Amino acid sequence: MEFPFLSIIVLSPLVAAAIILLMPKERGENARMLALATMILGLILSLYVYVAYNQNLPPAGTRWADTLMFLEEHAWVPSIGVNYILGVDGLSATLVLLTSIVGLGGVMISWGITERPREFMAFFMLLVAGVQGVFAAVDGFLLFFFYELAVLPMYIMIVIWGWKERREYASMKLTLYLLIGSFISFIAFLVLYFQLPEYSTATAPTFDLRIWSEANFPFAIQQVWFLPLFLGFAVLAGIWPLHNWSPDGHVAAPTAVSMIHAGVLMKLGAYASMRVGIQILPEGTVYWMPFIIFLTLINVVYGSFVAMRQRDMKYLIGYSSVSHMGLVSMGFAALNAKGFLGSGIQMVSHGVMTALFFSVVGMIYDRAHTRNMDDLDGMGKPLPWLVVPFIIGGLVGMGMPGLSGFLAEFPIFLGVWQGGSLNLSGAVFGLNPANYYPIIAIISALGIIITAAYILRAVGKVFFGEYQGEKWHDMRPLFALDKVALIMFSVILIVIGVFPAVIAPIVQSGMAPVVDRITDAQHAVTFLDTVQTAATTLFSWFGGA
Repeated sequence: MEFPFLSIIVLSPLVAAAIILLMPKERGENARMLALATMILGLILSLYVYVAYNQNLPPAGTRWADTLMFLEEHAWVPSIGVNYILGVDGLSATLVLLTSIVGLGGVMISWGITERPREFMAFFMLLVAGVQGVFAAVDGFLLFFFYELAVLPMYIMIVIWGWKERREYASMKLTLYLLIGSFISFIAFLVLYFQLPEYSTATAPTFDLRIWSEANFPFAIQQVWFLPLFLGFAVLAGIWPLHNWSPDGHVAAPTAVSMIHAGVLMKLGAYASMRVGIQILPEGTVYWMPFIIFLTLINVVYGSFVAMRQRDMKYLIGYSSVSHMGLVSMGFAALNAKGFLGSGIQMVSHGVMTALFFSVVGMIYDRAHTRNMDDLDGMGKPLPWLVVPFIIGGLVGMGMPGLSGFLAEFPIFLGVWQGGSLNLSGAVFGLNPANYYPIIAIISALGIIITAAYILRAVGKVFFGEYQGEKWHDMRPLFALDKVALIMFSVILIVIGVFPAVIAPIVQSGMAPVVDRITDAQHAVTFLDTVQTAATTLFSWFGGA
């Protein structure tokens, strides 16, 4: 029996949460230490899984089921096809590592929390466990189980430890949006579950995603059920117009929760919409994506413009996240390898970048007790450790060459531009990407210019203005763990940009089976459209006769 790396990564936070809740109330320091030890253990194991996978990349053309490594499989409720199956491909191994990094940073940033630290650390562990479970799940029911587990602690943590002026409204709004979205996806998934044996190698309904990934549902079924399956998860990815829960959630959440929320939780939506939507229903993807790309364009441009108008630093980063997550979905909509590669790297780049941003804003707010840029001036003088990390995060958001943002965004724009070579007149409304994909690539690039404007304004206003020392009475220095977290996030963003080989091949290997499915589906949809056109022509001839 192989060592259960993934089970320990996923379940150790659950065990830690249970132990923390059993501790006496006055043992807050012990709760912090146990949470920190759990996150360090998860990071070590996640790093091993990532490195081991990266050294044994599957060859091109390999089926998704054959790309999975570190598989663990146990019967759970076999009578209905539910099993405990964990495994990772190149993309999920990368996202598991991302979650461990952001989770560790969240614990370190939250070290100074004094209000009910025991409960805070316990719920934070539950949140991390839910996120890790989604990325590692190879069983659809297990994926939905961990998906809901990741959403519910968010409500509790925002209500108890969030910003008092908005926490009840924001937490309820966030929870309702995400639960309704996942409910819609689950309904679509159940419909497909009962029809699976007819269109796959399964002899009975099963939630094993390895079988789902090779199912051949008829085009009519994919045409109807792709949209609810994809958009239900894309709510969590912040897709327009179902995005407005996200900025409020960012603002109301405590710093560590904002880091997990923007850094990792939004990636759950993108990952699940790809894994359960795009991979399972490729012809539905080809049919609907030429329309969905318009929604992602609004995400990118609208999010940037609204971020430009914000004076609250958390709202600025929140709408910036909406814009940058739009690029992830836009990469999917490119329907080619370059777009998917950029989307995978963007998930990681944006995850680390927003964790860095929110940690900086949280450190400022803990000392200045305001996030309004009009009130903050010259913070670089009392808090010099925050200046360079915030600038690095800003340069990543702008897509500066040599940093992770450029490595992510350039393939997305290139993929969308090249998507104009597709001939998919069988898509919804008869949309043909050749007519408008290059235009979308050009317009979406405006987001980079707008991002540069609001980031540079924020840097100048907050850090390089005239410092008025008498205005602030709690401007204490940073904790050592705060500095460690800032250095960790900054180094990752630089290393990815300077050495693309540490991430690009492994992400590409994870996306390749999905791209292969879509490539085959493009021919299928085009063929169906050709048959439909021929049938219509013949009908008109005989009708005319």
